[in-house]
Amino acid sequence: MKSDSKQFANTLGDWAKIALEKHFQKTIKYEEDVLSDRDPEALHQMRVGMRRLRSAAKGFAPALDLPKAARQSQIGKISRSLGSLRDLDVLLETLESDYKDTLPDREKEELKRAFTLLKSERSQAFDAVKETLNSEIYLSFKNSLADWLNHPSYGEMGLLPIQGILPDLLLPEVSDLFLHPGWLLGIKTKKGKVKIDNLTETEVEELFKNQGETLHDIRKQVKRVRYQMSLFTKFYGEGYSGYVDDLKEIQEVLGKMQDSVVLAETLSRVLECDLQETLPTLAEKLLENRYLSWLEWQPLHQKYLKPEIRDQLRLELLYPNPSSKSKKDGKKKKKG
Repeated sequence: MKSDSKQFANTLGDWAKIALEKHFQKTIKYEEDVLSDRDPEALHQMRVGMRRLRSAAKGFAPALDLPKAARQSQIGKISRSLGSLRDLDVLLETLESDYKDTLPDREKEELKRAFTLLKSERSQAFDAVKETLNSEIYLSFKNSLADWLNHPSYGEMGLLPIQGILPDLLLPEVSDLFLHPGWLLGIKTKKGKVKIDNLTETEVEELFKNQGETLHDIRKQVKRVRYQMSLFTKFYGEGYSGYVDDLKEIQEVLGKMQDSVVLAETLSRVLECDLQETLPTLAEKLLENRYLSWLEWQPLHQKYLKPEIRDQLRLELLYPNPSSKSKKDGKKKKKG
């Protein structure tokens, strides 16, 4: 689709095609660099492209008639392979840049052993990615989606004007996010009122042991909603963009907490040890950084527990700006 296609996009189907094509092109753009293993950033970008592609396929599902090989379930299988390799890259990079030089000599030796084991795992993960990207599943996905983009087909919902259906598309996603049990972690309720509990570092660590998966899951939900809302910033004002920015910040803060947990669990697994005994300095630093991220999360957590903030976001979604397209077109004409 040409770069000016948004100017002529009116229906839900039009915008579904724009989103799918954008993320599909980003995905295949980095394919060669990923296979050559030249630059970890290429893997990161391809994985992001696949994630956003999957979100678009899910979010626009009511409008789409996609071939089976290009549906979100198939995209998810490919994305998971890329994700395993990317997670190891992030872990190795974090150990190298943030922790290695801060440890005493004895722990450096243990960490060196961990690097050797993790690099071996990475080699296996890279082989799995090569196998995936050369597989019939991936080739069928690429060919099927490329064919669909050249000759798109839609469900009846895809023929409806985008602005009339946007609230129905976005509100269920936001409602699912607001109903996530992750919002209830670390809070107290008294007489129907919600208050953030000031947890100590020990209490936060206990929470992670018991509820870490819930925090990880709310981050995934935040990411899905952010990806979906990001598709439609042109239909709303600055307030809407501010909510998208908040979601990005929440995703990043929760991500730092999750990365710390994964790093500790992975090192314990590959070294077959109790991290507190084998790498006590590193274990303490991970705990400290996790707690700092928890404190960073509190203002955002508190903000989005407020009923008035949630109401404002819902109201924002209810009223897309009907003149957004004409205003932008008018500016283009004046410049010309």
